[in-house]
Amino acid sequence: MKSSVDFQPLPACSHAGICEAGCDEAGRGCLAGPVFAAAVILPDDFCNPLLNDSKQMSEHNRYELRRIIEQEAVAWSVASVDAAEIDRINILNASILAMHRALDGLKVRPGAVIVDGNRFKPYRDVKWTTFVKGDGRFANIAAASVLAKTYRDDFMTEAAGHYPGYDWEINKGYPTKAHRRAIAEIGTTPLHRMSFRLLNPQLQLDL
Repeated sequence: MKSSVDFQPLPACSHAGICEAGCDEAGRGCLAGPVFAAAVILPDDFCNPLLNDSKQMSEHNRYELRRIIEQEAVAWSVASVDAAEIDRINILNASILAMHRALDGLKVRPGAVIVDGNRFKPYRDVKWTTFVKGDGRFANIAAASVLAKTYRDDFMTEAAGHYPGYDWEINKGYPTKAHRRAIAEIGTTPLHRMSFRLLNPQLQLDL
């Protein structure tokens, strides 16, 4: 884990002077739970040396940054698409839909949207651009990644209390060995994505 002094502050957005929303998702590769997405519009002068790709941060820093983002952003919104809908429309479409829903929730209409990754679909008449590893390039996308991840982590931690045995409070629904073994031994829940490969052949042989 890098220390804060190793981070170079990210530019707030890709083009200063434009009301630009950054979008990112969390939970795309999970076996259970919704996919979450966030949209964030930051002031042009926003700067925080800790803000970077949320996967590179400590949990403490992510939650501290969530507080700062929610206080200082021009606008922010978090949305999700549940497991049943993921199964109906596939995870790529669900991830994009979650981002569209997050954009719908913004109290300020963006003039442009930038998205982490390389896939997106038109949102109304707003111009958009994708950036591979954008959460490590622009603060508004990094801020969206922080909100999407922390809100999803909170959801899965609470869900762990309703569906014990899957270690969701630790793995947050990702395909760990313990999670897959629990599926094999306990069965699935309404939060599991039935269109995903929930078990692997090797685990089935081991059991």
